[in-house]
Amino acid sequence: MEKHEVAIITIPFPGQGHLNQLLQISALLSSHGLPVYYAAAAIHNRQARARLNGLNVAQIHFHDLPTPPFASPLPDPNSSIKFPTQLQPAWTASLALRQPLAAFLKGVAAKFKRIVVVHDSMMAAAVQDVASIPNAESYALWCISAYSLASYFVKDESKTLSSFEEDDLPEEIRHLTMLQQEPLKLRSGDLYNTCRLIEAPYLEVLERAEDVGNRRSWAIAPILPPPNKNQSHKTLEWLDKHEADSVIYVAFGTTISMSDDEISELALGLEQSGVKFLWVLRDADRGDVFDGQVRRARVPEGFEERVEGVGMVERDWAPQPQILAHPAIGGFMSHCGWNSCIESVTTGVAMAAWPMHSDQPRNTVLITQVLRVGVAVRKWRERKEVVKAGNIAEVVRKLMTSEEGSEMRRRAKELGGAVRRGAQPGGAARGELDSFVAHVTRHKD
Repeated sequence: MEKHEVAIITIPFPGQGHLNQLLQISALLSSHGLPVYYAAAAIHNRQARARLNGLNVAQIHFHDLPTPPFASPLPDPNSSIKFPTQLQPAWTASLALRQPLAAFLKGVAAKFKRIVVVHDSMMAAAVQDVASIPNAESYALWCISAYSLASYFVKDESKTLSSFEEDDLPEEIRHLTMLQQEPLKLRSGDLYNTCRLIEAPYLEVLERAEDVGNRRSWAIAPILPPPNKNQSHKTLEWLDKHEADSVIYVAFGTTISMSDDEISELALGLEQSGVKFLWVLRDADRGDVFDGQVRRARVPEGFEERVEGVGMVERDWAPQPQILAHPAIGGFMSHCGWNSCIESVTTGVAMAAWPMHSDQPRNTVLITQVLRVGVAVRKWRERKEVVKAGNIAEVVRKLMTSEEGSEMRRRAKELGGAVRRGAQPGGAARGELDSFVAHVTRHKD
């Protein structure tokens, strides 16, 4: 039987921000006419498909990997740290994917002249057997900023790039990260969800690192799909009623659970600011997002009635890329997860940065001090204190109504325009993606 040329297999880490990034990359690669397989546990494939945000995945082959049962505890909004420990059982279960992944990869490899495995860097241990497949090569996708990566992993740069002595990472996630270190040495190259326009110095630091060797790297952001003008959602319909740059979007991603006190102060702060707002108020994901029970966060009594017409509270999933691209959005209050940062930068929206855990305080420095397209809501050393309504209102007004905020928003729009142009044919980011496709579809070395 004649073999086809090249197949791409993408292997995500089980967390919404990670699932989403590799699904976007899968869609981009499939648009080049390449067969793409997206391989994950059945529950996580279902999760990825349920939250497409307008992404076209018709040409992607979803492959369900057998995964042992895992606990799916509720998030703890009152925990002293904001790290999503409720996801730890799902992450631990991902380590059991090594054997089923090896069997799947060998099966696909038998049908193609070359298979190209693009895996989340946190899945290196699970995919390490790709090294034993003669016609296979693997590439790691790094789902955090180059700034954060350099400050975490490059010894000579860690003190100059960041002053964070504590990042609140539990021992379990440190152990999981360490398990990836040796298998990562087997990769052929690196993909970064960033672009040189915003992170060139930090990408250069990573590319100079002593363990890089002959591995190539590509910075391929933005990987966002083009806005779907036909997409309808109640949040977008609400935004249609408001003038340009008048609304601040408030959302804290899929891993953050806020306590009742934090929610109350945020609600009152938004109300006191006098600025229009769209607030997506959801509890953090569980390991199995379809596992029934969900905490419904409560706002102060009478709040939604008082802000009717000025503010909207959305408690279900909302299409964040489309919201950020809406003309009415003038600012974004965010936890500064990297997905949210790159989406905000790409759409040209300035940020009110409120980091909660992991790489988020580092991303905040990049956004507020390096790129200067945002303002910090609070200092990282004060992260265990409840931010008061008055402080929140002050930050919102600073971003949305002050002269200083106007300058931030102007810079954000300019930067966003440049980033989007880079993704067009002839642009730098598009060139890196095209270079990666050309590399993996090259004739045999």
